[in-house]
Amino acid sequence: MAGNRRAGRRGAGETSPLRLIAVAVILIGLVLVSLRLLPGSPFESSAAAQWGDSEATTSDRQTGAATDRSARQPSPPSPSPSPSLAPLPFQAKDLKLDIQGWYSWSVLDRRTGKIIGSKNMGETSTTASMIKSWIVADYLRRSADAGRTPSDAKLADATRIIRDSDNTRAEQFYNEVDREASIKRLISMCKLTDSSVAPDGGWSRTALSPRDTARLGNCIATGTAAGPKWTKWLLNEMKLVRGAGDFGIRKAFPAAEQKKIAIKNGWIDRTREQEMHINCLAIGDTWTMGVMVKYPIGMGYDYGMKNCEKITEALLRPGA
Repeated sequence: MAGNRRAGRRGAGETSPLRLIAVAVILIGLVLVSLRLLPGSPFESSAAAQWGDSEATTSDRQTGAATDRSARQPSPPSPSPSPSLAPLPFQAKDLKLDIQGWYSWSVLDRRTGKIIGSKNMGETSTTASMIKSWIVADYLRRSADAGRTPSDAKLADATRIIRDSDNTRAEQFYNEVDREASIKRLISMCKLTDSSVAPDGGWSRTALSPRDTARLGNCIATGTAAGPKWTKWLLNEMKLVRGAGDFGIRKAFPAAEQKKIAIKNGWIDRTREQEMHINCLAIGDTWTMGVMVKYPIGMGYDYGMKNCEKITEALLRPGA
C-alpha cells in the first residue's frame, strides 16, 4: 500500500511525454509564423513583404511616375523678350543750323515719359498765344468739375481762341480761370520744372521752356489739362488750327500726317526786348514737341515760323 501511494504521487507530479511533444510543436509553429511575418527574414512571405514595404513602395512608385512625367514633359519655353517700341519720328541731334538768334527744342515720348532735347531745352521764352491751349483746357476742366456745361456760345468762343488765336476772347477766358492762379495750376498739374508766372500777371508773358512745352502737350494729351469730358474736343480743335497760326512743327510732316497732329503756336514782337518770340507746340500719337526761337525784331514773323519747321525737319528720321 505504501508503494502504491508513492507511485501515485510520482505520476501526479511528472509531465507526460505526449504533452511535452504537443507543447514543442506549438512553440515551433509560433516561431515559424513569426519568421514568415518578419520583414527581411528568409521565410518572409510575399504578402508580408508587400505589406511591410507598402509605404516605401508607394513612394517609389510616385517618385518614378513623377520622373517619367518630367522626362516626357517638354521644358517650358523661355519667355520671349518684350517687343521693343517703335522709334519716334525724331532722333536726338546736336543741331548746328544757320539760324540767327536763340533756338531750343524738346520731344517727349508719350509712351515712356522720356524727354530728349537741345542742351538749352530748360531755358525759357515768353509763350504768347501758345499758352491759350492751357487757358481753354483749364476753363473746360473747371466747368466740368463744377457740374457746368459751357453754352454753345462759350464753346464757339473757345473754338475761336484755339483755331484763330483770338486775343480778346482769350483775355475773357483768362479772367474766368483766375489769371495767375491758372498758370500756377498749369505748373503744378502738368509738373513743369522751368516755367513761371509772368511778372505782370498777363498770359502772353508766361515763361515756358521747350521742355515744359512738351510736358504741356502731354498734359493735354493725357486728359489732365482739360479733363476726361473735354480732352477729345480740345485735341480736335487743335488739329483744326488755321490761318496765321498754322505753321511750324507739323508743316515738316507729309500732308496726310499733318491732319493728325494737334498744334498751338505763339508769335509776337517784343518791343521791350527788341526781339521776335516764336513758339511751337505739337501733339502726335506717341509724342509731343516744343520748339522756341528768339531773334532780332526787324527780321519779321516769317523768319521764325519757317525756322520752327526747319528745326523739326532736321530732327526727323529718314522716311518719317
